Amino acid sequence: MKKTLWAIIAIIGIVLIDQISKGALLYLITGSAFIWGAAWTVVPVPYLMRHVTNFFNVVFTWNPGTAFSLFRGLGDSLPIVMTVATGAIIALILYYLFARAKSYERVPLVLIAGGALGNFVDRLRFGAVIDFLDFHIGGAHWPAFNLADSFITIGVLLYILNWWMARRRCMRNIKG
Repeated sequence: MKKTLWAIIAIIGIVLIDQISKGALLYLITGSAFIWGAAWTVVPVPYLMRHVTNFFNVVFTWNPGTAFSLFRGLGDSLPIVMTVATGAIIALILYYLFARAKSYERVPLVLIAGGALGNFVDRLRFGAVIDFLDFHIGGAHWPAFNLADSFITIGVLLYILNWWMARRRCMRNIKG
């Protein structure tokens, strides 16, 4: 029970951090952190780009697709397809986290689930995800992303690292 409770609290915390950051951005642009559009409609929001450093800007973009705006070619059905797919993936991650995960998998899965749920909230509200972090070197820009994407990326990297370390320990035990 204790393992489940900390995971639920951490996931909720990650979703709140993500949604508060996006709400703050919306507030800076529109004067309201709580804009709602018609179902599956991207709300028109004035463009924002603020230069912060020589390598970082704050921008406002809608991402109706997946990472790097993949699958935009699905057209009008994209928001529904992405929302259903994201919901199914989150359900699988949560099932694995609470029913089958090994101890070294729990923290990475919490990060992944929290980030995925943060973006899922955007998909439910707007039909697209708000991205606003823009890193660049000169004119070469990395695709804009958000805090939820960062949690997912860190979770995936940590999952791979933990898996690799567990595998090495297992191989040493077999040899030794």
